[in-house]
Amino acid sequence: MRDILIGIDAGTSVIKSVAFDLGGKQIAACAIANSYESEGGKSVVQDLDRTWADAARTLADLAGKVENLASRVAAISVTGQGDGTWLIDKNGDPVGKGWLWLDARAGATVERLRGDSGDSARFSHTGSGLAACQMGSQLRWMLDNAPEMIKGATTGFHCKDWLYFKLTGQRATDPSEANFTFGDFRTRQYSEDVIDFLDLRKQRYLLPEIVDGAVTRHALSDKAAALTGLLAGTPVVLGYVDVVCTSLGAGLYEPGTDTGCSIVGSTGMHMRLAKDADDVQLNADLTGYTMCLPIPGHYAQMQSNMAATLNIDWILSLAGSVLKGMGIEKSKPELLGHVEGWLAEAKETSLLFHPYISEAGERGPFVDASARASFIGLDMNHGFADMVRAVFNGLAMASRDCYVEMGPLPSRVRLTGGAARSASLRRILGGALGCPVQTSEREEAGAAGAAMIAAVSLGIYGSMADCVKEWVTPYQRSAEPADKAMAARFNAAFPLYRQSRLSLRPVWHALSHGAAPVSEQERPS
Repeated sequence: MRDILIGIDAGTSVIKSVAFDLGGKQIAACAIANSYESEGGKSVVQDLDRTWADAARTLADLAGKVENLASRVAAISVTGQGDGTWLIDKNGDPVGKGWLWLDARAGATVERLRGDSGDSARFSHTGSGLAACQMGSQLRWMLDNAPEMIKGATTGFHCKDWLYFKLTGQRATDPSEANFTFGDFRTRQYSEDVIDFLDLRKQRYLLPEIVDGAVTRHALSDKAAALTGLLAGTPVVLGYVDVVCTSLGAGLYEPGTDTGCSIVGSTGMHMRLAKDADDVQLNADLTGYTMCLPIPGHYAQMQSNMAATLNIDWILSLAGSVLKGMGIEKSKPELLGHVEGWLAEAKETSLLFHPYISEAGERGPFVDASARASFIGLDMNHGFADMVRAVFNGLAMASRDCYVEMGPLPSRVRLTGGAARSASLRRILGGALGCPVQTSEREEAGAAGAAMIAAVSLGIYGSMADCVKEWVTPYQRSAEPADKAMAARFNAAFPLYRQSRLSLRPVWHALSHGAAPVSEQERPS
């Protein structure tokens, strides 16, 4: 009996395969830490072959946890980290390493393209702002600065597309990533006008067929079956990009409810549901994302701050390095165990933190590759606990900054991602947004969302709305109301957060271009 759906979620931090029964109950999961590397400052890349080997290993490992797995799998669905550029040749072999969404090399390219008057028309098609993390910007940078990187390439993938190719042999991408990068969200097809604006007409051949996994499947190849231990011919579904799948699993789409959805992981994604193309609200600053959902006529409109928990990782690394200098070794989990204590110890101060810690700068609600993190208002009375609290507050205000750009603040937010497990973060985020925060008992929302697409594709459910009733609604915990006193403090602080980040933009740009040293005449005596 084929009674199991497998969702693969190849994220930035972890690659995992999760088995669900047909009603949405999680049965087992296997995970491997993802591996990527920084090369020369702004470059962040990932080995394609290793990524496939790791993903295949997680599938093979599931067999050790689920009895008779191979004969029970109804379908496999795959999602993964978004953006980036993963090139292969005519034989299906990688052309160099895959560029990740964290790669910042195309920052100046984006600045130039956003200054072109034609970007407004491009934005009207994609509904998405240009950023250094996107394939279009990255291909343009390669052509302008290192054309040898594209030599021999015949197809441009994203992470999940590469895994789908290795599973099935099919060269394809999904409607969400295809359209917010190169397409028109209204037609769910590539836009020749967008391709021409990016000056990629001669590279049009790199763009694979758009395949909607909600209605189309391909078979697991003999080679992939031998490597994973699964049966050749098993249906494989190309899921949408990870943030779309996660939003599905977390409950952005639930007919009869009105809710926002935030994914707080390495990056931060903040979403509202648009119920038709006319409901999509495009902003004057040409920022954010509009992503097709695997639901006819529906879209997730998003603003994404580039770095979320990366800021927490950074502040913890400071603590770890100080302790290491004293001969005390502390792992990341051990340091995380102290966070709640630091947050409780912190004073209520006006200390501000802008969470732009990524070398790729910021992409939402504004795009600026030169944006950098900063503390504002430090004095002798502040301690390390206050800095930790400021980092958490900064993440919450970055979330509010994103939601404000999409319209009124939501009446409720469903929160997912690794940071959702932090009671303090939930409380701080609820205060910043002034609304209840709700989480799900489902830990693997991304893999669940991918499996949900497979469930609809196979006809197990007649519609995504029917699937949500069993896979999402029963797993929602009670909403946690906003702390009114905290909400009042955030209402007072948020205008200062916005004002200061606007004021700092000229400073970021000067620093990114190498601010001139102070001359002897200018140096204070």
